[in-house]
Amino acid sequence: MTLAGHTDAWEAWRNSIESSRMHHAWLLAGKKGLGKATFAQAAARALLQTDVAGDHPDILTLSYGPKNKEEAKKRDDGKPYELSRGIKVDQVREVQRRLTTRPTLGSKRVVIIDPADDMEVSASNALLKSLEEPPQGTYFLLVAHSPARLLPTIRSRCRTVRFPPIPREQMDALLQDLAPKADIASRDAAMAAAAGSPGAALSFLDFDLGKSAQLMRRIVEEGDRDFSLRGQLAGTIGSRQDIPRLQAVLDLARAILAEKIDGSAGDPRNLVDTHAELVRLTGEQPTYNFDPGLLGMEIGTLLVQAGAASERGNV
Repeated sequence: MTLAGHTDAWEAWRNSIESSRMHHAWLLAGKKGLGKATFAQAAARALLQTDVAGDHPDILTLSYGPKNKEEAKKRDDGKPYELSRGIKVDQVREVQRRLTTRPTLGSKRVVIIDPADDMEVSASNALLKSLEEPPQGTYFLLVAHSPARLLPTIRSRCRTVRFPPIPREQMDALLQDLAPKADIASRDAAMAAAAGSPGAALSFLDFDLGKSAQLMRRIVEEGDRDFSLRGQLAGTIGSRQDIPRLQAVLDLARAILAEKIDGSAGDPRNLVDTHAELVRLTGEQPTYNFDPGLLGMEIGTLLVQAGAASERGNV
């Protein structure tokens, strides 16, 4: 089954398989949640022409590993363990050692790196050597949510396949099918925050941000002279220090402000400055663990400023 937005990617991949010159490295680029990793696994199996069930010995998938030796021991013992924040050089070198041997079941092998844009610098430099002199029969699929974070020398050695955001109408149909219990307000908030990513939209639905989205839009449009809307917004966010949910709230606020910027008929610079403040808050939240209530008030104040800036720009 071809996922939404994958038609062009599959056409490029299949045409390359059928040609006499298959490029050895591919960069799968697009927002997180568009199914790039799913495509990579299916594309690897299509290249190997395999019907082997479960893990395939000639598909080597490189992703986040244990954070440290203690977490690695927990993994080996079958216990829950904490993941590292990036892909480490030791992981790349372990795969490179595997590449010195022949493929197990045929003449081809596929290395999937997901996400490649989260490789540490030393890991990227190590991978570059394999991309410059790829072992015969080895193909690389690099999944990247932010391709600009990759070394230019890595990007230049890859054929790029872009995965486009899903149009709103198609997104709504997908959400109604995959999350039939979600109401219209929740779907609307999820679609706004996800910006065309089905996977992200489904994650946002879990946070039930429909009421928060309605309040954010009211604040932008109406202002909040008596702080009552900001108080209600803080109430919808809650008091629990739930970092994933708070990040989703910040992403939602950024998306709503981006809508305002896109629809602005005047000078958008003040709106862009306010959006930059939201971006700053989003980056600082995991580190500083802001109080949820105070964070809600801060988001509301920035949205009030955005509404005022929009009015000034249209004068």
